[in-house]
Amino acid sequence: MSASDPIKVLITPGDINGIGPEVVLRSLLQLTGHSNSALILCGPLSVWETYTQMLGVEMPTVTEVADFGQIKLPGIHSMNPCEAKTVEPKPGQFTRESGLISMQCIKFAAESCRMKLAQAMVTAPISKEAVNLAGYQIPGHTEYLQEIDKASDVAMMLVSGNLRVVPLSTHIPLSAVPKAVTKSSISLKTSIISGSLRRDFGISKPRIAVLGLNPHAGDGGVIGMEEIETIVPAIAEAKKNGIDVHGPFPADGFFATGAYTNYDVILSMYHDQGLIPFKTLTFNKGVNLTAGLSFIRTSPDHGTAFGIAGKGLANPASCTQAINMAIRLAENRINE
Repeated sequence: MSASDPIKVLITPGDINGIGPEVVLRSLLQLTGHSNSALILCGPLSVWETYTQMLGVEMPTVTEVADFGQIKLPGIHSMNPCEAKTVEPKPGQFTRESGLISMQCIKFAAESCRMKLAQAMVTAPISKEAVNLAGYQIPGHTEYLQEIDKASDVAMMLVSGNLRVVPLSTHIPLSAVPKAVTKSSISLKTSIISGSLRRDFGISKPRIAVLGLNPHAGDGGVIGMEEIETIVPAIAEAKKNGIDVHGPFPADGFFATGAYTNYDVILSMYHDQGLIPFKTLTFNKGVNLTAGLSFIRTSPDHGTAFGIAGKGLANPASCTQAINMAIRLAENRINE
């Protein structure tokens, strides 16, 4: 991009029958302070228009474009990479059509960012059930984006202010977690998140806390040996590589005592161990950042919420933060 071009951020609708389009629209109506950004709504424009009518909100001024070369000015634009040109959303329903639109928009946005046609992407939540109906077998956004970007590994970083949490293992059964806790996986993940904090957040020497896998971090081997045999050696190796890593800490006491405030990021061993305290502490204002990709991807930290879709009840706070963060991180990378 040239110095005069606006920062281009692609926004996918997620499942069009969930709350994604609503929280995106409400966010766009209250965003301020981004005078040099072009926000690009992906998917059929009829989806966005239908939700403005359904919710009784004012449709922002949107310029339809066929390619990125047409975007010369900041503002809100739309591009439709989907086979469907007009679609009627069905709030609260699982449909093959909504799953297909979700995936076509994600693929287009990710490939566009990878080719540097856009500087960032923001993804509204998808329904794995609808995605499966459309013929896609994926565990989640994170893994699919890693595949498209051909990244060796990525980190799902939940961010709210100075609180950042990364689960070592993401969308796998709890029974599979112990096998996923390896010295190499911990070493690789600490390297990825340390690099992201330096590059994207400007933290020159990030402090990383690592949680234990077992209750009380194993109690010296009484409640499990993973800490002694795997986690402690991985932390020692990371320190040798110049990464400031500490732990393993018992998860319950670590959050209960406020010890998390002494670190720039917390590496939990599995999904719920880190995300339950994160979501409890952040009150729906968290952002999901995929660290380790060649491009910036953020997302609200909630799901499709089919039960309230189309009713005007969805809280846009997390989506607003996701869009703000995508723009800010894109600016950081341009200026590095």
